[in-house]
Amino acid sequence: MLNKNIAVIGSGSWGTALVKLLGHNLDKIGWWVRHEDTKHHVMVHGRNPDYLQYAELLPEKIDISTDMKEIVENYDILIFAIPSAFLKKSIIANNVTDLSNKIIISAIKGIVPESNQIVANYFHTDFNIKYEDIGIIAGPCHAEEVAMQKLSFLTIAFLQEERAQHIADLFSTWFMKMKTSTDIAGTEYSAMIKNIIAIANGICVGLGYGDNFQAVLIVNAMREIRRFLEDVFPQYRKVMDTEYVGDLLVTSYSKFSRNRTFGTYIGRGYSIKATMAEMKMVSEGYYAVKCLMEINKEHQVYLPITEAVYNILYEGVSPIVEMKLLSDKLN
Repeated sequence: MLNKNIAVIGSGSWGTALVKLLGHNLDKIGWWVRHEDTKHHVMVHGRNPDYLQYAELLPEKIDISTDMKEIVENYDILIFAIPSAFLKKSIIANNVTDLSNKIIISAIKGIVPESNQIVANYFHTDFNIKYEDIGIIAGPCHAEEVAMQKLSFLTIAFLQEERAQHIADLFSTWFMKMKTSTDIAGTEYSAMIKNIIAIANGICVGLGYGDNFQAVLIVNAMREIRRFLEDVFPQYRKVMDTEYVGDLLVTSYSKFSRNRTFGTYIGRGYSIKATMAEMKMVSEGYYAVKCLMEINKEHQVYLPITEAVYNILYEGVSPIVEMKLLSDKLN
């Protein structure tokens, strides 16, 4: 049985929401934050000054530090909530070289761009973490609604059902319903692909497409996710379960979705640089689509929506032209 010695690595929206959530069941939570100002504000005011400022935290339960190495050494279960584009750089910058005997849980929905790996593979290859010791947090869930204690559902995926259930129990509260899965690769890849789909949906919104087209887009996106998972990671799974389709739906439609928002700006004619400056937040799908296209060179799975987003973001094709071409491929 695992203990409850758990820490969150990352002080963005997800990291903040997870610290708040864990505070319902744990007496102490480790938390790595990037800046001393953030640490001071949390301890004095019980709030993160940069993300989810309305979320009330419990400073008396939080062991907060700007020293990632210290947090890693003092805690056995580490939840990483750093955007995938900056995960490897952050770990290297903080001189973290040894994660032996740790349980790693990824709350990251993206790909490590330096190696085109999902986060589980990165920790396995770079730190020799056994896959049995790696878990995935999957949705459908937005940090904003978790912080507001709105009724939500989370999935915890581990290769071993018993371990998944133990971690799920640490998150379960009156407003958070938990389920478990043993499909760590499928849940993580699905979570990454749905960010790309959300960008596509946002582009359609920005272009003025209506609900009818968006419905067709999402149905085809479900098929796209299923094709990729069945080809690359064949095993029994119900793609209609919440950790797959549910996560896709909430990310594609929600006003809180940064990937949908990113796509909406692009559809309205903003440049990528202007969009990033306007949002001041990371869109995981922007980085993921390039990585997925590289990965798919080997597998050659039919991914028309992914290809359309890539052409718009990286090949400079007009969103109007590319979405017209995509519409002819959907059914």
